[in-house]
Amino acid sequence: MELETRWVEHQRAGETMRAYLARPARVDRPLPAILVIQEIWGPDGHIQDVTRRFAAAGYTALAPDLYSRGGRPEVLSEARIEAVKRFLDSVPQSAWHDQSVLQAELQKRPQAEAQQLGETLGKLFGPRDVDGWVSDLKAWVDYLQASPGAAGQPVGSVGYCLGGMLSFALATAEPRLKVAQVYYGAAPAQDRLQHVACPVYGFYGEHDPRITEPVPSVAEAMRALGKTFEPVVYRGAGHAFFNDTRSSYHVDAARAAWARSLGLFAQYLAPAAS
Repeated sequence: MELETRWVEHQRAGETMRAYLARPARVDRPLPAILVIQEIWGPDGHIQDVTRRFAAAGYTALAPDLYSRGGRPEVLSEARIEAVKRFLDSVPQSAWHDQSVLQAELQKRPQAEAQQLGETLGKLFGPRDVDGWVSDLKAWVDYLQASPGAAGQPVGSVGYCLGGMLSFALATAEPRLKVAQVYYGAAPAQDRLQHVACPVYGFYGEHDPRITEPVPSVAEAMRALGKTFEPVVYRGAGHAFFNDTRSSYHVDAARAAWARSLGLFAQYLAPAAS
C-alpha cells in the first residue's frame, strides 16, 4: 500500500515536539487514529515500521518522539541510543538490571566510549517525567483531533515497554481515548486505576516476571472498580517479544498479538459518521 509518511511538529507549553505520522496515501478523508507510543529507545526504525503497519491497516497512526520537546539533548541522540542498543545486545542479560554487571561490562570499553554509553544509559533508565510525557501525549490527541487526517474520529493508543506503561497511564488521564493497548508495560499505581476511562487490553510475556507477575492483582483491582482490563500472557515469550529487531522477538507471540491488536482497534475505533 502506498503510504503518506512524514515528521510533524506540535507545541506544548511553548516548546516544539515532533512525531512520525503515517496514513494511507489515497484516502482524502479523516480516519480513526492510533497513538503508537515508543519503547525506551524512542520512535526508532522499529516503531516507525509498526506505525506504518497500522497505517496500512487503514488508520492515521502517529508515533510521538517523547524526547523531542524543546529539542533532543545530545545524550539522547539517535546515534547515542543506537550505540547503547548495540552495547546491551553484546552483554549478559543480567546487566540490564544489575549495576555491578553493567559497570563491569562498561569498564571493558575504551574510556571515552564507556563514558558516553554510561551517560546515555543513565538518562534512559534514570528518573522519568511520566506526568510530563502523559501531558505530551494528551497534546498529541489535541493535534490528531484538529488535523485533517483524523479530525472528528476516535483515537486509541498502543505502547511498547515504556510506551505500554504510558498507554495505561494515558487511559487514566485522557477521557477522549477509546481504547488503550499495553504491551509489557507496568500498570499505574492502584489509586490511579479508578480514573481509567476506557477499556485496557494487556499483552505480556510468560518469561517477563517483573512486568507479568503483578498483572493478576491489577486485573482484580480493575474488576473491583468495574473497569475493563483483559490481559493475555503469551507462553514462551519474554519482554519485548514484539520487537522484531531484537533478540527478544518471539514470532508466535508477535503474530497472535498483532492479530489481537488489529481486532481490538477495529472494534473500538469504528469510523465516526461524516
